[in-house]
Amino acid sequence: MTQDRGRVELERIEEGVEVGRRARLPRGAQAPIRVYVNGVEQREGSDYELRGGAIVFSRPIVKEGKVSGFRWMAMFLGLFGTYRKNETVDVEYRLGGELKLASDVEILPD
Repeated sequence: MTQDRGRVELERIEEGVEVGRRARLPRGAQAPIRVYVNGVEQREGSDYELRGGAIVFSRPIVKEGKVSGFRWMAMFLGLFGTYRKNETVDVEYRLGGELKLASDVEILPD
């Protein structure tokens, strides 16, 4: 816990589990394809590559992982929330001439 001019801020610990570097590309997805992690557009070449129906990231995607029974109970009672890192991957693409968005696509194990 830190205190600054009468303001108290709880320390947040961001933890998570690396679940993989590959995400499933929606079936039939056609260019242009835009990829977002937590709403931030990623760059093809430096952040990811498209390979055989998958998006391959240059770094692992991190999900929250399993939440313990104690944490669930505390969240249910409103004592505190969860601040674990939980990344989502969204894909914007064309299919049959229409613009589509796939939200929180499946992350494939490495």
